[in-house]
Amino acid sequence: MAYSELIKSFEKIREYVSQFYVFGFKSRSEYTSKSARSYDNERRRIESWLGDYMQFRHEKGAKNSFLALDTRSVSHNPLYNAFKAKSFTDNDINLHFYIFDILAEGCEKSFRQILDCISEDYLAVFDIDGEADESTVRKKLREYEKLGLIKSRKQGRELLYSRCDDIADLDSWQDAAAFYSEEDALGAVGSFLLDKFDSPPDYFSFKHHYILHALESEILEQLFEAMREQKSAELTIYIPRSDNIRIHNLLPLKIYCSTQSGRRYLLGYHYRLRRMTFFRLDNIKKVKLLKKDDNYEKHFENAEKYKRNLWGVASTSARGTDHIEMTVYVADGEEYIIRRLDREKRYGRVDALDSHHFRFVADVYDATEMLPWIRTFTGRIEKLECSNKAVTETFFGDFDDMLAMYGGDGNAV
Repeated sequence: MAYSELIKSFEKIREYVSQFYVFGFKSRSEYTSKSARSYDNERRRIESWLGDYMQFRHEKGAKNSFLALDTRSVSHNPLYNAFKAKSFTDNDINLHFYIFDILAEGCEKSFRQILDCISEDYLAVFDIDGEADESTVRKKLREYEKLGLIKSRKQGRELLYSRCDDIADLDSWQDAAAFYSEEDALGAVGSFLLDKFDSPPDYFSFKHHYILHALESEILEQLFEAMREQKSAELTIYIPRSDNIRIHNLLPLKIYCSTQSGRRYLLGYHYRLRRMTFFRLDNIKKVKLLKKDDNYEKHFENAEKYKRNLWGVASTSARGTDHIEMTVYVADGEEYIIRRLDREKRYGRVDALDSHHFRFVADVYDATEMLPWIRTFTGRIEKLECSNKAVTETFFGDFDDMLAMYGGDGNAV
C-alpha cells in the first residue's frame, strides 16, 4: 500500500470526510482552511478506500468532489476503512512478526530471551545492522499485553510472556458481529471482527443508518474511558459559528443520541461554569484525560436528577423550567394515539380526562424544543398552554401564517 494511502492523523481525515459527505460539492479552491497540496493528499487517501462512493461534478470550470451513498442500502459502513489505513513504521511491522513468531507454538519467554532472539535469530539472519532497542521492544510487549494479544506471568523477579489462546469460535458470531458493527456506539470493533470472514453477512439493512458515527469512534472511546475511570477531561471544541477553537475542562457523565437526526452529544459537569453542559460529539476535536474526580458519584447523581427536566439537549436551567400542558382528542379506533403519547412522553406524564380526551403534562428546561413533536398532533390538539408564552405564540402564529399563505379566498378550489 502506498504511503499516501495511509493515515497518520485521524483528526485531519475526519474533517475531510465530514466535509465531503455532509457538505460536499466543494472545489479544491474552496477548501481555504488547508493548502491545496494538503487537500490533494487527503482526497487521494480518501479515494483509496472510499473510491466506490466518491463522485465528481464539474461546475464553472472547477471539479467538485463529494461522497454519495444511500445509507439504507449499505450493510457495512465503509467509513470504518479509515481505521484500517493507519500508518506504521518498518520497525512496527517487523517487531509484530518477530514477537509472534518467537512466542509461537505455546512458547513462553522472558523479556531478555525475546530481545536476544530478535537480535540473533532475525536481525543477524536478515543482515540488519544494530541490535533491537530494549525500550521499543518493552513498549511493544506492554502494548500487546494491553490489547490482549499476549499475556504475562511473574516467575521469580522476571515476567514470562506468551501468546493468548484464541478460543473464540467466531463462525457462530458472524450475525452478531455484523449487527453490532452497525448498531453499537463503537461498532468499529465489530467491523474488524468481520474482516476475519471471507464473506461476512450482508442481509442486514437499516432504515436509519447514521454512518458518520464511525468518525466519532475515537473520541467516543476516550470519553467512555474517562467515564469508566471517573476522570475529568480537557476537550478541544470547534465552534462553527465563530470558526474558533475553545478548550473546556469538564467531567464526562453521559452520551445522548438524537432519535431524529442521529446526532450525538456529551453531557458533562463543566468546572468553570459549575453546571451541566452539552457538547456535540462531532465538534469535539481532541480529548485529553486528566485526574480522577473524587466527587464523580455526586455529579452522576446530579446528572440523573438533571435529565428529568430535559426534552432535548437545551441545558439553560438558570431561569428554571417551562410548564406545558397539551390536551388532545382521541376518536374511537385511534387508541394508537394514546399508546404513542405514553411511549413518547419521556419524563412527562399522560392523564386521561375522559374516554376521548388525554392531557400531556411536562416540566422542561426549554419547551421550544418540543414544538416539532407537538406539531405532529395537529388536528387533535384542543388545548395548548405553556408558562413560556413564546411557545404558544410560535405555535399558533405558524398557523396564522399558513392560513394567510394558503387559506385562499372564496374562489379557491
